[in-house]
Parts: sequence; C-alpha cells; structure tokens
Amino acid sequence: MRGDAHVRFGGRAEETGRPPGRYRASARPYTKLPTVVPRCYLNLYLILDLFSRFPIAWLISRKENAALARHLFGYALDRYAIEPGQLVIHQDRGAPMIATSYREFIDAYGARRSYSRPRVSNDNPHSEAINKTAKYSPDYPGRFQDIDHARHWTRDFMSDYQHRPHQGLAGYTPYDVFYGHVDTIAARRQAALDAHYAQYPQRYPNGPPQAHRPPEVVAINAATQATTSDEVTTSAEANQDTHASAQEPPPVETIN
Repeated sequence: MRGDAHVRFGGRAEETGRPPGRYRASARPYTKLPTVVPRCYLNLYLILDLFSRFPIAWLISRKENAALARHLFGYALDRYAIEPGQLVIHQDRGAPMIATSYREFIDAYGARRSYSRPRVSNDNPHSEAINKTAKYSPDYPGRFQDIDHARHWTRDFMSDYQHRPHQGLAGYTPYDVFYGHVDTIAARRQAALDAHYAQYPQRYPNGPPQAHRPPEVVAINAATQATTSDEVTTSAEANQDTHASAQEPPPVETIN
C-alpha cells in the first residue's frame, strides 16, 4: 500500500504504478477455514496490497458481516494514515462487501471501490493466489481445532509469507517491495551479475545480463470497459443485517 502512486483505472479493477509516497490499491478477500466440527467454518478477512502482495491486516471470525469488514478496514486505514483519494479497494461481491453500511463507510474515507464481475471467479487473482498458497502449505492443518488454532497458524503463515521470494515480483519478497527496498537489492544483484559477466562473458551471448525488477504496473482486468462503483446493485443489500454485534469484535492482526 505504500508509494507515491497515482492510481489509474482499467476495467472493473484497478491498475497501479509505484512512485513512492502514497498508498496504492488493495484487495480485500475473505476465505473459509474449515474446522474439525462438520459444516462449521471460520472466516479469514484479509487486506492485501496488490502491488507488493504484502498482507496489510487480517482477522478471523466465526461470523461474516459488514460490521467486521468495517472493523478491519477502519483499523488498517487509521494505522497507515491513508488520506482521501489515495486508495482503491478491489473485492468480490459477497454480502459484507456490497452492504450499504460497508459501502458508505469506505466512501466516507474517500477510497474508491472496485468489484469483481458477477459470476467471474478469477477477477481477484492476487487474492485467490495467496489463499491457495496458504491452503497448499505443507503445514496447513486442513481443519482447525478452534479459532485460536486458526489465528496462531495464520499469524505464522503471514509472517513467513512476507519474506518469501515471489515469482510475480521477479524474486523479490512482498516485504522488500512494500517497504521500498527494491533499488538497494536490485543494485546488489546487478553488481553480482556484472562481476560474473566480466569473468565469464562467453556465457552471455546476448550481452550483459540485467537484474530483473518487479512490474511497474499491477492491474486486474485492465483491458475491459471501466465502470463506476455505483453499478453494484443486488437484493442481498436489502437482506443485509446492518446491526453491529454487541460482542467485542475479533482482533485485527498486522505484521509489525
């Protein structure tokens, strides 16, 4: 979410570049986590920075509603001091994300909402990718004993994920890209390539090698017709429970 990005829009999702100083577009998926109790699932809510794939904040709850979505985003927006006009939020069309109370909450922050197309399962590929990475991890338990077990495992996974070299980031880690370490690392990689080229030029028939860098633009659905956030209309809104739970909301976790 960091950088002085100006955000351009293509299609029903966002396209983001990365000059430093402003926040970039984010995706907010949620996924089901099965438990040892049959037909009992937990809900993992996650805010992911699209440009760096860095997990910004997450929470796990037994419930699925707009109040939890507002709770999660309110925490993240305040922590990163995001100003109006700096953020685009891409999400699917689940009931919490199209609820009137959630939409009004996001609009009040000056963030722009972006939605996946109806009945299109791959319109949020970055979010689906991290969900699959989590559930295909060797230590993924398959079913969680309880909510504390799920929170503990997810906390360890997110801490590890931020430091994994990412194929979509040219081998840089989400942490490196999010916190602006790319130039330093690229210079170190280039120095190593230059030294190897000087010693073995015959191995490089195409000339001196260049260190790869992460993409300058990250886009979802960039080639399609742009739409406005107000196009989302569904009967689910009429049935959405807009009453906040009287219980204390679940904790929001971030990577320090």
